[in-house]
Amino acid sequence: MTSIRFGTDGWRAIIAQDFTFANLRIVAQAIAAHISSLTGLRKSVVIGYDNRFMSPEFARECARVLAGNGIKVHLMKNPAPTPLAAFAVRHLEAHGAIVITASHNPAFYNGVKFIPAYAGPALPDVTEAIEAEIRRVGDGAKVYEIDLKEAAQLELLAEIELENDYLNHLNKLLRLDFLKGKNLRVVVDPMYGAGLGLLENYLTHMGVEVKAIHSHRDALFGNSTPEPVERNLAELRRAVVSYNADIGLALDGDADRFGIIDHDGSFINGNLFISLLLDHLLKTRTVRGPVVRTVATTHLLDRIARLNGLQAIETPVGFKYVSQAMREYKGLLGGEESGGLSVWGHIPEKDGILACILAVEMLAFSGKHCDALAEELYQEYGRVVNRRRDVVLTRGQETLLRESLSAFCPKTIAGIKVVSATAQEEMKWSLADDSWVLARLSDTEPVLRIYTESSDLQKLGDIEQALCDALHI
Repeated sequence: MTSIRFGTDGWRAIIAQDFTFANLRIVAQAIAAHISSLTGLRKSVVIGYDNRFMSPEFARECARVLAGNGIKVHLMKNPAPTPLAAFAVRHLEAHGAIVITASHNPAFYNGVKFIPAYAGPALPDVTEAIEAEIRRVGDGAKVYEIDLKEAAQLELLAEIELENDYLNHLNKLLRLDFLKGKNLRVVVDPMYGAGLGLLENYLTHMGVEVKAIHSHRDALFGNSTPEPVERNLAELRRAVVSYNADIGLALDGDADRFGIIDHDGSFINGNLFISLLLDHLLKTRTVRGPVVRTVATTHLLDRIARLNGLQAIETPVGFKYVSQAMREYKGLLGGEESGGLSVWGHIPEKDGILACILAVEMLAFSGKHCDALAEELYQEYGRVVNRRRDVVLTRGQETLLRESLSAFCPKTIAGIKVVSATAQEEMKWSLADDSWVLARLSDTEPVLRIYTESSDLQKLGDIEQALCDALHI
């Protein structure tokens, strides 16, 4: 058996190489054993799947194993975004959800996400328990499985459609009155993923003029990668400009992440959008609570929070930690720079669909585009720029780099005094002028990610280069 481990957001592997029916049965049995160990009598689980190659078949295989363990399966009838599956867990009071998805990975990957009963990403104690069961099953423990027809006869299988229930839940979080009579034009790009149809249909129903691109199933994702980052959104950018739209909205492969294109075709990164949205929520909602962000996400959120009397909470990288803090401290907003976001009153799972609808609400309320809103935000809270740089490492370089990072204790970086340093899974240095830089080794590929934030691009580049020079990369 190949090594199966749950990374930042589940198990992902190459189809037919490691992501096989045999390995999937092992993972499904391990999850079944974990669910069976939980308190309560009648166990149930939601199973969803994305638009990838054979995802429906993989989902049904999981259903056979879960039902074979006496666990009732709520099987999604249609491809389901991860936030919809998380909503289903809470809505049905299930013990968890399995989502067959590799999220924004290339088309030749598939994967498994497990969402526990609290309807957010699984924390390490859960994934470690599942991995322990995976090892036990891999060592020869039995995999239980029954036919789906038999499962239905035993009332261990039910097909479900909860799209309308999910959208009705979103209605409670949104200020739909802001959209009335605004005549907004929007381009939606679900990137051929599991979110197709949901966002564009919802906005159309709310009176928004919508043009959709890449809104049909393509298991190859148009020979691209379903990740809504700037390099993958050229066609959305062209569509926004040619259609004279107010905004372009993109979703990743399982619709838990978002990407935003402004009216002029410029990309609005996750750091800026989350900051704009926090400002919008403070102006339009009375609910207050802490603002939660990962260690790699902009400190502009901290400034906005502090000047509005709110606490800012920093977590390690990974939305599972944002989710945990949102649940524990009843956060107003939780976000990460890579396009993950949730808000008070919603499930503690990142939701690209909600983020995109809130972007339209923000434009409707303000009557302004993102660039104008950003300029107002900078005038009030101070200007920042940020960037992530990925450094691909050669074989053997990673070990040397770990040693260099642990030994790197500078008093200054690019001539700016270091005021604090933190070392967890990542190293972060905060500087005297409110700049900061973070170095983090990827847990899935031989890459060093460097995150830098400062007041201008020149200073940002100097800080970034000074770190690279010190680490000899």
